[in-house]
Amino acid sequence: MKKILLTLFIILALPLSAKILISPIDAMKQSFGNSAKIVKKNIILNRKQAKSIQQTSKVKLRTKIFRTFKASTNGKILGYGVLINKKVRSKNAVILYIISKNILKSIEIIAFNEPHEYIPSKKWISQFQDIKTDKQLRVGRQIPTITGATMSARSITDGSRLAFAIYNELLKK
Repeated sequence: MKKILLTLFIILALPLSAKILISPIDAMKQSFGNSAKIVKKNIILNRKQAKSIQQTSKVKLRTKIFRTFKASTNGKILGYGVLINKKVRSKNAVILYIISKNILKSIEIIAFNEPHEYIPSKKWISQFQDIKTDKQLRVGRQIPTITGATMSARSITDGSRLAFAIYNELLKK
C-alpha cells in the first residue's frame, strides 16, 4: 500500500516540480559536513499523526507524504532535514528545514518555480537560524514580511511550523 501511495505521489508531483537550485543531499552535507552519512526516508502519516501535526503547526496539510533526511557520523545522529513542498502563489517551492538538537540550523531553498524576484534574500533567510523547534513562527510577528514577496514569506514561515511539528512528533524520538 505504501509503495502505491508513494508512486501516486510522485506521479502527481511531477507536473508541480520546480527547477532544482541545490539537491537536498548537498544542502545536508553543507550543513553537517561532507563526511556525514545522509539517509533519505519518506514518511507517510497515518490519520492520527496528520491530525496532530496539522493542529500543532496550524497549517492545512495538502499531503500525508513527507521526505526527511537524517545526517549521522559513526552512528551518531547529527540532525535532520525535513523537505516541505508548498504552493507559493500558483507554483510550488521546495524548502529544506535543517534541524539539529531541537534547533532549526538553517533553511535551504531547494527548488522555486515562481519568478526569481520572489525568492527571499539571504539576509531574510538568515532569520531562520538558531530557532528552537517549539516556536510557532508567524509572518508579521516574529518574522517580518518581504515587500513584493509576502506570499513567499508566508509559505516559508508556515513550512517552518510544519517542519517543526514533523520533527517534534516523529523524528526527535
